[in-house]
Amino acid sequence: MQRFDKYWIGIVLGLLMPALFIIVYINQFHLWYTFQTFGWALSATFSKLLQVSVFPNLALVFVFYTTDTWRLSKGVLIGAMPYIIAAIACTL
Repeated sequence: MQRFDKYWIGIVLGLLMPALFIIVYINQFHLWYTFQTFGWALSATFSKLLQVSVFPNLALVFVFYTTDTWRLSKGVLIGAMPYIIAAIACTL
């Protein structure tokens, strides 16, 4: 596991996991029609969706901390920051 302990791998995982989670969440609950009809301007809904999408990253950070891959877990946190900032910006 130590050969994967690199910042850039964590950043890529941190950026991709929430995006994949958002797509799966929208497909699972059939929200495409809602977003197409009302647009993405539903800032409250979009903000909540962004907040929920960060949870898989938190699970990854926990797993990587317990396996002592510190750089990988820091990279995941750095990759999650754009989603966290966007979620906070949508709530304001």
